[in-house]
Amino acid sequence: MPSDEPEATADDDSEMGAPKFHKDRSAYNDALAAWYAKHYPDRSNITITDLDIPKATGFSNETVMFSTHWTDADGGEHTQRQVGRIEPPDGGMFPVQTPACAVSVQLQHDIMAAVAQNSAVPICGLVAFEPSADLLGQPFFVMDFIDGVVPADTPRYTEAGFLVDEATPAERRRLIDSGLGAMAGIHGIDWRAAGLDWLDASGTGEPTQAVQLQLYRDFCTAELDGRAHPVMDAALDWLVANDPHDERVGLSWGDARIGNIIWQDYQAAAVVDWEACALSPTEADVGWWLMFDRMSFDDIGVDRMEGYPTREEMIAIYEQASGREVRNPHYWEVFGAMRFAAIFIRLGDRLVQAGLVPEEMNPAVGNMVTEALAKLLDIENPTPSLI
Repeated sequence: MPSDEPEATADDDSEMGAPKFHKDRSAYNDALAAWYAKHYPDRSNITITDLDIPKATGFSNETVMFSTHWTDADGGEHTQRQVGRIEPPDGGMFPVQTPACAVSVQLQHDIMAAVAQNSAVPICGLVAFEPSADLLGQPFFVMDFIDGVVPADTPRYTEAGFLVDEATPAERRRLIDSGLGAMAGIHGIDWRAAGLDWLDASGTGEPTQAVQLQLYRDFCTAELDGRAHPVMDAALDWLVANDPHDERVGLSWGDARIGNIIWQDYQAAAVVDWEACALSPTEADVGWWLMFDRMSFDDIGVDRMEGYPTREEMIAIYEQASGREVRNPHYWEVFGAMRFAAIFIRLGDRLVQAGLVPEEMNPAVGNMVTEALAKLLDIENPTPSLI
């Protein structure tokens, strides 16, 4: 799962990105080799080499990349580049949908397995999930490395990188067509037939938008711990009052954006980052996609690249791919911005706890996402961005 952002070696703990919760990773190689031997008893001479920790690793998981070497029962020698995702000590960034989702990396592994089994959506090949913290200090799962490129957040992919500097207009259009087609494929999964009842936050077999709104309200109340967040309060009240009661409930990817897809020749090679998935009206993913598009162009004053579809064109592309009408794009974009502002509360606090931001500059409430949410709601924002 590569990125066009730089990578760090296992010994590089620069200040870029989130802090890594293990400073000493010298035991990773032997631990992973022993873990592989347990899962593949017919393989011998298992070794782990070239272990890297990408600088782009965030607060959601620690990501490790490595090469696995082994000899099979017939004497053939093999090497496979692979990726491990390790649970952070203080859990994932998004609200926990159900008790079965409490371990973020298990949620991601199990959802990826379900998507692979029930759709043609491209997913990284899975090796296994490890629930024990004994080997790497936290639960983890391993998947195959997929070669390709990923649009970066820093610098923003609309300002620099392969989409700006290399892509033709036709290639930009092909990328968006493919990405929205993959999203439509996720929404086409019958969640009941796929056995995803364990993801149902309602606990009744009838997941709704109202359930998600209450989940996020409870999450924000707990994370704010008494701090005021007037824009969030207004957003949640508005979302409840304007709930479209969309009956098209299904599997929502949750973090639907081009930066969470590995691309090969401007086609989706693997959809990644599933920690925010939920059972909800699937138009929520369209709103999140549009929110990130707005933040990547309009909100930073960047002109749309030639051939890169407009928001209206992206809606039409999704409708064609999914066979579903997009009914309430503004509502779902507000919902997306509210969700993003909600996880910023936890992110801001973790930045302070990690010593990366002083307490007086904590962006938990005052940040660019809160500003964007207030703008979408056309309300005043009394909590301007601090960084």
